[in-house]
Amino acid sequence: MKRILSVIAGLAALAATTADARELRVAPGAPPAHPSNSHLYQKLVEYLPEVSGGNLTAQMLGPEVVSLGQMKDALQSQLVEVGNLLPLYFPADLPSMSLAGELALTGREPHAMAAAMTEYMVTCEVCQQELKKFGVVYLGSGSSDVYALLTTKPVRTADDLKGLRLRSGGAPFSRWAENFGAVPAAIGVGDTFESMSQGVIDGSMASIGDLLSFRLVELVKSVTFVPLGTYHASSDFTVANSAWESLSPEERKQLATAANRANVDFTQRWGYGIAEEAKKAAQEAGIEFIEPDAAFLKAVEDFAEADKATAAKVSQERFGFADASDKVARFVSLVDKWNGIVKEVNLDPAAITKRLDEEVWSKVDFATYGM
Repeated sequence: MKRILSVIAGLAALAATTADARELRVAPGAPPAHPSNSHLYQKLVEYLPEVSGGNLTAQMLGPEVVSLGQMKDALQSQLVEVGNLLPLYFPADLPSMSLAGELALTGREPHAMAAAMTEYMVTCEVCQQELKKFGVVYLGSGSSDVYALLTTKPVRTADDLKGLRLRSGGAPFSRWAENFGAVPAAIGVGDTFESMSQGVIDGSMASIGDLLSFRLVELVKSVTFVPLGTYHASSDFTVANSAWESLSPEERKQLATAANRANVDFTQRWGYGIAEEAKKAAQEAGIEFIEPDAAFLKAVEDFAEADKATAAKVSQERFGFADASDKVARFVSLVDKWNGIVKEVNLDPAAITKRLDEEVWSKVDFATYGM
C-alpha cells in the first residue's frame, strides 16, 4: 500500500511539474532532413527539460509555419520565441555578425568556426548592442562542412567556372563566383532544387549535405571539392527579448546550456556526419567526384586570403565600421585559437562542448546578459 501511495505521489508531482513548465515556441526554419531541424532544434527539445529539471520545455514549429526568410518577423512579432536566424539574410540589421559572415571563405574546420563565431558574438559589446536593438538575444552558432561545388556540369579547372550560374548563400560566395567568371544567384537554399531542375542555375556553392537535405542528389552530376569555406554566420538559437526577459537568470542559464550542447551536435552533424552520408549517396547515384587541379586550388586559397581585406573594406563601406580591420583580425585570431583547441581535443564533440562552456558561457552573467 505504501509503495502504491508513493507511486501515486510521484505521478502527481510529475504532473504538477509538467503543468508548471514554461513551454517555449521554437522554430528551425528548415525541413526535418536538415541538421538544423534534426540535430539542432530537436536536440533542444530533448535537452531543455533535462537540464532544467522539467521547468523548461519547447514546442517546435516546422518550416511550413515559419521559414528561414520569415524568421525575423516571426521573432519580432513573438510568434516564435526561439528561432534559427541567418544574419546574412538581414545584413543591415546585424552588421557586426554580418562582418564575421563576410569571412566565410576562411573556414576550414567546422567546429572551430562555430566556436569562434560564438565567442566573437558573446564577447563583442557592439554586437550585443545590435542584437538588443534588433530585439533578440544570441545563444550560439553552428557551422556547415567546407562548401563545395555541386553542379550539373563538371568543374575541373577555373576555366570551367566561366559563365556558370551558381546559387550563392551570401556576399563572400558571390565574390568568389564573380572572381572566377561565374554568375552568382541569390536564391534561398529551399529553392535550390526547383531552380536547378528548371535550368535557372547550373549548380550551387553549398554543403555536400544539401544533396540529402534538399534532394539535390537527384539533379547534381558532379561535386568538385574545392574549399569554399563554411557557413558559420548563424544565430542558431535566437531568443526574442520578451521571452528572455520572462525567464529567471537560472532559466536563462539552463536554456544557454541546452543550446550549447545542441549547437555542437548540430555542427557535428552538418559539418561532418551528413557530409559523409551524402558522399555515399552521391556515389550510389553515380555523381562524379572531382578534385581540383593544383592551379585551381592555389587560386582558390589565394583568393580566400585576399578576401579578408575585402571583407574589412566591404564592412567599412557598407556599415561604417572605422575599425573593420581590427574586427576582422579579432575574428581570425579566434579562429586560430579554436583551430588549436579542436585539434587538441581530437574533434571530440563532448570535449568541445565542455571547452565552449569554460571559455565562453561560464563567464556570462545571465542576470545581465541580453538585457
